[in-house]
Amino acid sequence: MAGEAKALEARGELGQAREQWLMSLPLLPRDSKQAAWVRDHALALDIARDRQPPPPSENRWARKLGPAGAMAIVLAKSKAVLAVVFKLKFLLSFAAFLSLYWGLYGAAFGIGFAVLILIHEMGHFIDIKRRGLPADMPVFLPGFGAYVRWRALEVPLQTRAAISLAGPLAGALAAIACALLWLKTANGLWAALARSGAWLNVLNLVPVWVLDGKGAALALSKLERIGLLTLALGLWIALGEGAFFLVAAGTAYRVFTKDLPPHSSRTTAFYFAAVLVCLALVMRIMPGHGFGAR
Repeated sequence: MAGEAKALEARGELGQAREQWLMSLPLLPRDSKQAAWVRDHALALDIARDRQPPPPSENRWARKLGPAGAMAIVLAKSKAVLAVVFKLKFLLSFAAFLSLYWGLYGAAFGIGFAVLILIHEMGHFIDIKRRGLPADMPVFLPGFGAYVRWRALEVPLQTRAAISLAGPLAGALAAIACALLWLKTANGLWAALARSGAWLNVLNLVPVWVLDGKGAALALSKLERIGLLTLALGLWIALGEGAFFLVAAGTAYRVFTKDLPPHSSRTTAFYFAAVLVCLALVMRIMPGHGFGAR
C-alpha cells in the first residue's frame, strides 16, 4: 500500500494517494506512531491537492477562449476566489444574524449578543486552525445559531472533543469579561450580556444532536459521563438554572448509549467540567435568572 501510494504521489495524483494511505489505517493500531503519521500525511496531501494547479489537459479548452478562458480557469480553480466567497458568506450571514437580534432586543444588546456568538464560533475556528486543520469561517443562521465547517480526516476523538469545547471556553471568557465590566461600571447591559452568554454556552454543552457537548462527551468513558452528570445535577440544585438540568439529562442519556470510546480522555472530562463550572460562576454572580435578556 505504501509503495502504491508513493507512486501515485510521484505522478501527482494526490487525491488517490491520500485514499491509498487511508486504506492502511484499519490495519494499524489506532494509537501507534505509524497510524498518527498516516493521518498527518493524509491531511498534508489533502491540503496540497487543494493548492495543486490543474493539469495542462484541463487548460486546452481555455486556451481557445483566450482571456475569457483564463478568467474561467481562475473562477473555477482559484482558492483565492473561493476564500472570498466563503468570507462573503460569513459577513452576510453575520449581518443578517446581527440584524435579527438588533430588531428583537435593540441595538446595544443585539450587537453585544451577536458578538458573543461570534466569539464562541471563533473559539472553534482558531482552535482548528492552530492544529493545522482546514476550516471555513463561521456561518450564522439567524434564529438558530452558527457553525464552523471543517474536515475531521480521521482526527482522534480527544482532538475533536477539544475543538468542540473551544467554543464554550471562548464563550465563557467573553461572559467573564462582560461580568467584569458590569462590576466595574454597574451598567445592567453588561450583566444581561454576561448572563445570556453564559446561559447559551451552558445550553450548548448539552451532549445531544449537533451541540458542542455531544462532540466532547463522545471522548468520555461511562464513569466520566457519570461524573459529569453528577456535576451538572449539583450545579442545577445549587443555582436552580434549568440549563444545567438539560446538561444533566443529556449526559444521563449518554451514559446508556453505545458510543463509548476505546480509550477515555480524563483531560477532556476535566476540560468539560472546568468550562461548566466557569459558566456556573458567571450565572451565580450575575443578577437575574435564565437567559437574562432584560
